[in-house]
Amino acid sequence: MDAVNNAEDPAARPAGTASPVLTHLRQDGTAQMVDVSNKAESTREATATATVRTTAEVLALLGAGELPKGDALAVARVAGIMAAKKTADLIPLCHPLPIAKVTVDFELDTDMVTVFATVKTRGVTGVEMEALTAASVAALSVYDMIKAVDKHAVLTDIKVLAKSGGKSGDWTR
Repeated sequence: MDAVNNAEDPAARPAGTASPVLTHLRQDGTAQMVDVSNKAESTREATATATVRTTAEVLALLGAGELPKGDALAVARVAGIMAAKKTADLIPLCHPLPIAKVTVDFELDTDMVTVFATVKTRGVTGVEMEALTAASVAALSVYDMIKAVDKHAVLTDIKVLAKSGGKSGDWTR
């Protein structure tokens, strides 16, 4: 089932929620960039995550900065920050935003590295897409750096963890 049909299926919504309005579609069904010119500015922040599953051996190399391609986490951190700043160039209907802050951090576990990306702005629309883009590209960069030693690595669990600011207020997964 596609996203539009799923959004229109009352059974697909949590109980007590209204039917969603698809703001990126005009009445004739064609795409539009939403007009945010009348929205009030506020401080907005979002955190997203992505996971790269790999082996314990690769994680040891990753943590020590001893991969054949070098310090993967340093490269991935910069890649995630750069990606957040380029989100509007990558996502067609996403508004360009004045990014105030981006952080990209990593948590290494026994069989995975988890990327956490937080983006902050003062503007008229949220930064969830920028946080998702930062986490995704940082994870892609980790994959690129480890693929020589683990061709079976998997990217997974890309999601928004929290957002704050704006008319809809705060939200945490």
